[in-house]
Amino acid sequence: MENTAAVTQDSKNLGLLLWILTLFFGFIPGLIFFLAKKDDAYVYDQAKEALNWSITVVIGYIAGFILTFILIGVLVLMAVGIAHLVFCIMGAIAASSGKDFRVPFAIRLLK
Repeated sequence: MENTAAVTQDSKNLGLLLWILTLFFGFIPGLIFFLAKKDDAYVYDQAKEALNWSITVVIGYIAGFILTFILIGVLVLMAVGIAHLVFCIMGAIAASSGKDFRVPFAIRLLK
């Protein structure tokens, strides 16, 4: 966990905004923040995590769509959607207090 005193209020606000936007717009906000905010270590780290999570969600949705042909995909799509909602809310709450947030099921493509 990162020291909450070292994280500025602007960084906390940007982290909160990042996770909320990730909930609605997928990987686009994470990619924009990842490319634009390299000077802010906290926002950059959270953008990397949000981007990793968004890529994992896209893979989950693709797998769920393919599995709909054998009727189990609907359950996969619902599970991925619920997990996306829950983890984005958890990320927003953690970012608002300046804590590092790691999604436990995210595929870590960006190190």
